[in-house]
Amino acid sequence: MKPFLIGIAGPSCSGKTELARALSKWLPGGAPVVTLDSYYHPLDHLTLEERSAINFDHPRALDWARIEEDVKRLSEGQPINEPVYLFDKHTRAAESQLVEPKRFVVVEGLFVLHSPVIRNLLSGKFFVNTPDEECYRRRLNRDTVERGRTEESICSQYIATVRPMAEAYVLPTMKFADLVVPGNQPMARSIELVKEHLAGCLPLTATASAGA
Repeated sequence: MKPFLIGIAGPSCSGKTELARALSKWLPGGAPVVTLDSYYHPLDHLTLEERSAINFDHPRALDWARIEEDVKRLSEGQPINEPVYLFDKHTRAAESQLVEPKRFVVVEGLFVLHSPVIRNLLSGKFFVNTPDEECYRRRLNRDTVERGRTEESICSQYIATVRPMAEAYVLPTMKFADLVVPGNQPMARSIELVKEHLAGCLPLTATASAGA
């Protein structure tokens, strides 16, 4: 049986990762989560200052050939070696992580619904739509705590690239989703909406984690 691929898209810090992790625990047998954030181009040939100037919120910042190849392999039930991206250094680590496909696989990221190739490989497509001000608040908190960035640099990047790129390339892909869920309400409600949608089109078997 080929894996059932589920795609989750949405703006930066909309709640995609939280939704992906919740579904991973709930789906029968668990589901590996692959994130497009792992597929930024390696930038070892550039200085750290030059890397910092890259527009990481544009689709061209991603290695689409590798993404499409890996998602295709997963759709065929084959394992992949997902890159490990070092956000503090803006490049890939030397090592990668093995992803073994199961009955379900979750793929999440800003541009999951951007590529027609990827869209055609997904059996379930979801978009988390969250107001801009909430996305910024979450990103500010995440990047200062997890990525060691300053508030000034986060604000500058958000205004210069994050918001305009979301408007140009992320939000328009909402039309491709099977279901759009709100990211500014209690996340538990959005998770339940996706579960209900999946349960309505799949012969899901109850598991111990079904209520997670």
